Amino acid sequence: MAAVCVLLIVLCLLVFGQTLRHDFVNYDDPEYVYQHPKITAGLSIDGVQWAFGNVHARNWHPLTTISHMFDAQLFGVTAGGHHFTNVALHTAAAVLLFLLLRGMTGALWRSAFVAAVFAIHPLRVESVAWVAERKDVLSGLLFVLTLGAYLRYTRRPSATRYAVLMALFALGLLAKPMLVTLPFLLLLLDLWPLQRFTAESKWRPLIWEKLPLLALAAAASVVTMLVQKTGGAMKESMPFAWRVANAFVSCVAYLRDTVWPTKLAPFYPHPENQLPAWLIALAIVVVLAVTTGAIARWRRSPYLATGWFWFLGMLTPVIGIVEVGAQARADRYTYLPQIGLLICITWAAAELSAGWRYRRQVLAASGAIAIVALAAAAWRQAAHWRESETLWAHTLRVTSDNHVAYNNIGDLHFQRGEIDKALPHYQKALEIRSGSRIANYDFLSALYHSNYGSALRRLGRGEEAIPYYEKAIELQPDLADTYLNYGGALIENGAVDEGIAALRRLVELEPNHVAGQSDLGTALLQKGAEKEALEHYEQALAIEPRALTPLNNLSWLYATSRDPTIRDGARAVVLAEQATRVVPRDNPMLLHKLAAAHAANGDFSRAIEVAERALRSASAQDNSGLAQELQRNLSSYRAGRPLTDLRR
Repeated sequence: MAAVCVLLIVLCLLVFGQTLRHDFVNYDDPEYVYQHPKITAGLSIDGVQWAFGNVHARNWHPLTTISHMFDAQLFGVTAGGHHFTNVALHTAAAVLLFLLLRGMTGALWRSAFVAAVFAIHPLRVESVAWVAERKDVLSGLLFVLTLGAYLRYTRRPSATRYAVLMALFALGLLAKPMLVTLPFLLLLLDLWPLQRFTAESKWRPLIWEKLPLLALAAAASVVTMLVQKTGGAMKESMPFAWRVANAFVSCVAYLRDTVWPTKLAPFYPHPENQLPAWLIALAIVVVLAVTTGAIARWRRSPYLATGWFWFLGMLTPVIGIVEVGAQARADRYTYLPQIGLLICITWAAAELSAGWRYRRQVLAASGAIAIVALAAAAWRQAAHWRESETLWAHTLRVTSDNHVAYNNIGDLHFQRGEIDKALPHYQKALEIRSGSRIANYDFLSALYHSNYGSALRRLGRGEEAIPYYEKAIELQPDLADTYLNYGGALIENGAVDEGIAALRRLVELEPNHVAGQSDLGTALLQKGAEKEALEHYEQALAIEPRALTPLNNLSWLYATSRDPTIRDGARAVVLAEQATRVVPRDNPMLLHKLAAAHAANGDFSRAIEVAERALRSASAQDNSGLAQELQRNLSSYRAGRPLTDLRR
């Protein structure tokens, strides 16, 4: 057994060790990890409280959120550390799955094969190589631990062992609520391999003992649905018939990908009503036929019922009947459900080969070939995830009309400042979405409109961008970042009051939005509302103490305001010095504001010294306008006069 455990660890490292050199990708990773101030701040009591009390990336999975905070505490925003945690969690889950199956069934090599295929199947790549899918590998580990606790409880029931079972299940739900169907899975395990359904046993006590677990699952389901409805991820805009048809076809697609995993991608566009009738009919026939066969043989081959309904049951929350997002299916959804299929295939192969000559050798050779082939395919698939451009280029090769891929390639160019290259990709994404029969049904449509507007704004065509922002808001009234860009575009084009209204809406939606609080403060300053501007700047700093814009503007406001109830020289010095530590070089503008703060605090000798440094730096940079202003300020400081008016 120890040798099998070592082999599983080696397989995981061979396939996924490469991800430790990978970067983040621009698909969910920014909002899950490296651009989220609560995550990048690391682990703290305040952060833990926030994780339980707030939605993270349109989901509520506080344990997963805390795990990201813990990684940020250890590794900062270095991607390799976050990838290491994903690989470690997945490897631990694979090893424990082997030990669990071995303990439940007594079958060493069959359990080893199931665990090995689970560990290195190409469908695992999305869950392991994508940092934002931490919830899969974390909940997967807790899922296996929960099953282990259940096995221990069934062998010698006690209140203590049941409490451990409940606690592990609760933790799993806090990592990812997809585990809600676990109580039903435990009943399947009671059938096989635990064989708790016997002629002598009563079935009702087995159901009663699952009720507390079912209550936890129900509570998690309610919370998840409320969160996703509020966050805009769950909208029933597709006709029910479309969703049912796609569910059957997706189920068969998962079966196909289990045995022939090719053309895998992070996003598969929903077919809407474009699925051929013959394909839908075939999918329904396949699912019903396998289901009927599993039921018919439940006495002779009970592993078929357990494995097949394990697969179907765990897929139920994410199969698309309840609409969440715009994808047809997702590789990550197979992370735990596929274990059931692997059990069916492995035990069926053992049963069908009974009586074969050289049976053991044939099965061993076939299993080894399958593992090597799957590991090689998974290694190639994981390589596509090394950075965003490689990932989306691959996605466009293996899918068609993929608006998410075009949008994310556009984002890459946009972030690099290559706006002319970004616009065609944003335009292509918009064309695909506008050609959809349900083009405006989710937040993704709003995000394409919003990104296209931002690209126009970056090109200096802010007036053209405004209608795109307005369309985005019409589609998704609670998309916070759209209000940030919309408000900025309005203000740049002279509509200051309308811009302020947009920014106010943003901070109502997301009070912890640093840029929103800061930009609202700046807009209010333009209107002369200093006290209200001060409140928003201070709130931005409370969220992110190193935010440069509120540090700068607040220090200047405290140093130069004509309102004596606002002026506070000591506070101005603290903020200005903090700003110089954020940008630790002789930045003439920061030094200019630090000098004004010292003057407001009555320390004119220090003000003169800092202003002279600023003057030298401004002159070296040929910033003649700032140099002239500093010369005037130096005259005031030498005369013992602070600045009392807002000049910049």
